[in-house]
Amino acid sequence: MRKAVVFDVGRVLFHWQLGALFEKLIDDREELDWFLANVVTEEWHFEHDRGRALADMLPERIALYPQYEHHIRAYATRFNETVPGPVEGSHELVERLAGAGVPLFCLTNFGDEFFAMFRPTQPIFDHFIDIIVSGEEKVAKPEPRIYEIVEERSGRRGDALFFTDDNPANIAAAKARGWDAHLFTDAVSLEAQLVAAGLL
Repeated sequence: MRKAVVFDVGRVLFHWQLGALFEKLIDDREELDWFLANVVTEEWHFEHDRGRALADMLPERIALYPQYEHHIRAYATRFNETVPGPVEGSHELVERLAGAGVPLFCLTNFGDEFFAMFRPTQPIFDHFIDIIVSGEEKVAKPEPRIYEIVEERSGRRGDALFFTDDNPANIAAAKARGWDAHLFTDAVSLEAQLVAAGLL
């Protein structure tokens, strides 16, 4: 069975930053920094990645910060604006791997409602056999179960899976299962790792 490549999405295939949206809504830099540290935070956002519904999350947050109701609702309706664009060089690597017939999968911490909004806008995902989305599975990296789901759905285990992710904890969890896992820093380094693995 041919070795497969598993890509993370955020900060590997696409840049992601909550500030990309909210800098359009909050002009004052100090207020923006406070908002991102206290109101719409990455930690709070991660609840959606783990499967919590926006219908539950938003009213709670609005009750805590009623002065920011408009901004909190914008988080739900304008999420795609938190993705400024592709990570330089990564999509080209996906295209080359696909052209070489390498099986491709995604493993992403991504809310199910947000992924349903984002996926149709990005044809690069058409190259992937399967996309394992934490919000759909109700379990997120680095919890072992989501790696097990990838193994089940790809029909591969251990070093039959080459994995790239920007989060060291997610890489450590993959290595603990025997995956050929590599910390993503940039596309140039990833290309060298793929060549060394005989995939490019």
